[in-house]
This record gives sequence, C-alpha cells and structure tokens, in this order.
Amino acid sequence: MANAKVIQAKQDAVDVVTAKLQNSLSTVVADYRGLNVSQVTELRKQLREAGVEFQVLKNTLLRRATAAAELSELDAVLTGPTAIAFSTTDAVAPAKILNDFAKKNDALKLKGGVVEGRVIDADQLKALAELPSRDGLLSMLLSVLQAPMRNFALAVKAVAEKEEQSA
Repeated sequence: MANAKVIQAKQDAVDVVTAKLQNSLSTVVADYRGLNVSQVTELRKQLREAGVEFQVLKNTLLRRATAAAELSELDAVLTGPTAIAFSTTDAVAPAKILNDFAKKNDALKLKGGVVEGRVIDADQLKALAELPSRDGLLSMLLSVLQAPMRNFALAVKAVAEKEEQSA
C-alpha cells in the first residue's frame, strides 16, 4: 500500500509539471551546475520579482511531463542537473533574466525551452532575451506612430511662419 502512495505522489508531481508546461507562456531549461547557494538565491529572487517560478526537477519527471504535454522535443536538453523556469505572464522574462544572469555567472548555461507552445534551442532563447522589453517595444511603436503627425505639425508651423514673414 505504501508503494501505491509513492507512485500516486509521483504521478501527481508529473501532473503538476505537465499543467505548468501547458499553461506557461514560456519555459526555460538551464544547467545550474557550479552555482553556489548565494548565486542560486539571488537568481531565485530576481525570477520571483518578475513573477517567474523556478524549480530544480528530476529529468525523469520532466520527461514524463513533456510526453504528457506533447513537448517531447524538449527531452533532448534534459541531461545533467536541470533547473526550469515557468512564466505565465511574460514570455520574455525568464529568458531575459536567466540570460543576463548567465552573462555574469559562467556556471549557468541555458539549454533550451518552450515559448508559446514551441520548443526552441539555446541560441533562439538568447536571441529572445536580447529583444527589447515590452515597454521598450511599445515606446518604439509609439514614436514611429507619432513621427508623421510631428512632421506634419512642423510643416504647418513652417508654412505659417513663412506667411507671417511675407505679410
């Protein structure tokens, strides 16, 4: 009977991770080997502040969860010590935070991940992390949208000033 309880507990854990994989906008898998406790604590703090959940999970549990979530392509990166970050609010935050942290700490290596249901490799994760933030992109869009109106207003002002001088 105790064995059945253990099996059920493991299945429940797989179900929880499967749900996280299916419901998150982005998931990042990293190798944390070589980080000391204070570095991992700092990383967890940065991720928590951004609303990202960070866990260290066994690869066998993750493989069962990826199979259930139909993300078996991710199994290729599930080797060695594996930490995984889930975000349900921001697709870029986990990649950006982990990539920035990896630049300062060589021990952290990005392995791959899932962004909006699509499995991506470490290079694609790094490219995603280098994108400007959502706010940065919105401000760029706003400036592009304002440029024609600003130019029109300047042209009207120049015409008005020219007519004042000629009158």
